[in-house]
Amino acid sequence: MTDTSKHDERIAQMSVASVFPHYVTKVEKKGRTKEELMQVIEWLTGYDANQLQELLDKNVTFQEFFAACNLNSRAHLITGVICGYRVEEITNPLTQQVRYLDKLVDELAKGKKMEKILRVG
Repeated sequence: MTDTSKHDERIAQMSVASVFPHYVTKVEKKGRTKEELMQVIEWLTGYDANQLQELLDKNVTFQEFFAACNLNSRAHLITGVICGYRVEEITNPLTQQVRYLDKLVDELAKGKKMEKILRVG
């Protein structure tokens, strides 16, 4: 993937609260629940529902969100294409982490089983 600093900076400064409602809508339109989405986010970041809500209320950026999280040690197992890019080939760490989240949301919306999404086993 050819990273551009402009693209990476835009992602870094985007607020999580501006994107979160779109995640909820995407999964609910496909018959999944907000609770399942919260489970996926907690698996990736370590943030429980209360912590996530606090971060959304504070309008944190993705840079702040991922800087303070406890990224799951199995996150590197998230592979595939999202937004036209192979997640495993993204060289900017923050952009890759945001795309990990996007990929998990996409997998949830596509009906993948939770144990597959959470890379169990």
